[in-house]
Amino acid sequence: MKAAEPQKYVGAVENAVKILRRLTQADEPEGVAIVARECGLNVSTTFNILKTLAKEGLVTFDEHTKGYALGMGVLELAAPMLGRNPTDMIRPVMERICAEHSVLVALWTISPTGRIVLSDRVVPTKVVHADMRQGSRLPDLAGAIGRCVAAVRDIDRATLREAYAGLRWQRDPGFEAYWQDVQRAKVEGYAFDFGHLFKGLSMAAVAIRDTDGVARLGMSAISISDQIEAEALREAARALREAGQLIELNVFGRREV
Repeated sequence: MKAAEPQKYVGAVENAVKILRRLTQADEPEGVAIVARECGLNVSTTFNILKTLAKEGLVTFDEHTKGYALGMGVLELAAPMLGRNPTDMIRPVMERICAEHSVLVALWTISPTGRIVLSDRVVPTKVVHADMRQGSRLPDLAGAIGRCVAAVRDIDRATLREAYAGLRWQRDPGFEAYWQDVQRAKVEGYAFDFGHLFKGLSMAAVAIRDTDGVARLGMSAISISDQIEAEALREAARALREAGQLIELNVFGRREV
């Protein structure tokens, strides 16, 4: 059987997307040199891409300040997405992670009542997999997502210890290990649960924040423990983190801080 050829991407398109994403984060129009530096591109390439984007109406150019900003053309492209259910926009991202990492990908809504609710999930088709019923509820500080939620909320040790005492695990990790996982999640942006919440299941997760930094959604990758190596789950976690950052920006309007 002929080996599949590696996927090829168009560098100019990737660079244009980098530039557009940079301009979404800018508080005011930016000049070519600044955009080039922030995107890691050379000035000539950046200038040519910006001129092309301006021609298509995706960016505007201010003759006085010599700065570029997003243009109305971006709204034209985004208009079909407006008013859609956010879950519909997130699902393609979930499907991609599911297919690339052979894991169940679950989307959770984090409620203000101390629960997370399973709002959508995508299951792998080529491996035996665990599954969860849509609408399933769990404590918001339990499992891999719970560690991420605790990290985002920056809960102090004494308060978290008290909350931890009320959690139920099939295999209790112990508060000290849980606390260390939470601290690690603050740095890495994701967390794991290796058979603690549910025996035999390994999970990676991220918390997704709104503009105020409040955890609104959680996304997890779930696999039967013996079917996934630790490094493979870590790769899935990194994919979740990247997806979470895109959702924060494109669904909630949260800029990277």
